[in-house]
Amino acid sequence: MHSDTLTDWFQTPLGADMLEREQAVLDGILADIFGYHALQIGLPELPLLRASRMSHQMTLGNLGPASMLALPEEIPIASQSVDLVVMAHVLEFADHPHAILREVERILVPEGRLVITGFNPWSLWGVRQSLDWSRTSYPWNGRFISLTRLKDWLSLLDMEVNAGRLWAYGLPVQSPGWRARFEVLEKMGDRWWAIGGGVYMLEAVKRVAGMRLVQRLSRKNEAAFRMPGLTVPNKIIHERR
Repeated sequence: MHSDTLTDWFQTPLGADMLEREQAVLDGILADIFGYHALQIGLPELPLLRASRMSHQMTLGNLGPASMLALPEEIPIASQSVDLVVMAHVLEFADHPHAILREVERILVPEGRLVITGFNPWSLWGVRQSLDWSRTSYPWNGRFISLTRLKDWLSLLDMEVNAGRLWAYGLPVQSPGWRARFEVLEKMGDRWWAIGGGVYMLEAVKRVAGMRLVQRLSRKNEAAFRMPGLTVPNKIIHERR
């Protein structure tokens, strides 16, 4: 079955099944990330931010129903102004994935979160992609990025990975019948082949050297440290060392 876009592929039986599980993973992690400004890069047709509690949500794409039409390598947003960025299957179809990550790091606030999903080359999905006959349409025409390589890229940008998840251990075929026959692979995947999931999610935090978060003091400690003319801030502040 030929797919001209990744969105088209999400409407196929295999794509729809994968997307349902991916959206559930995103819903679970985004509900616990707090802030004010959230940005979804790519796939503006899909409500990937639906579980986020952030009041200001934006989508960026080079076409379609995005709230901003721009390239992910040139995001028209001020530096250190976004609390959360979600990129689902953006890097493996990009010509310059490093440039996209650098731009995302630029716009994130200190301690801001980046959530990435991607196809894992070290999986049955990667095996299928390596077959010549399967590389003519989405998603098999992408350049799947391994978890090790992606973690190295993030580390160079002082982005610290603090959560991850893999899924889709079964056969990457369109036939629901064939997938059902090998459902045992899904059940065995997390336990016996943890790195072999066809799709992964990584959450990374932007760390800034020389900056640490100072939490509000408790009432007891606040009273102990209170001095004439000295006020204790009632919110989290950034303090440079």
